[in-house]
Amino acid sequence: LELKRMSVSKDYRGRGISKALCGEVLRFTQARGYGAVVLYTSVVQVVAQRLYEGQGFRKVGASSPSLLASLLCFQIFQYRCDLPGRP
Repeated sequence: LELKRMSVSKDYRGRGISKALCGEVLRFTQARGYGAVVLYTSVVQVVAQRLYEGQGFRKVGASSPSLLASLLCFQIFQYRCDLPGRP
């Protein structure tokens, strides 16, 4: 299952909402028999990277979306969270 575009309004950040949403996605996914959740985030989204890593995701890949991005050292990171009891 792919988690896409999770976002919390700036007015509500720092209240644990992102952590709760992420946890709910993992529970939802596992309950429906999926083996893993994948997502993509950018090099500049450091807070998001920390959130995902804290929820059990691990970085499994990195790529630049264009030649210009490559020249600017801009990367997109792929994260994956394997769910317990699944391959």
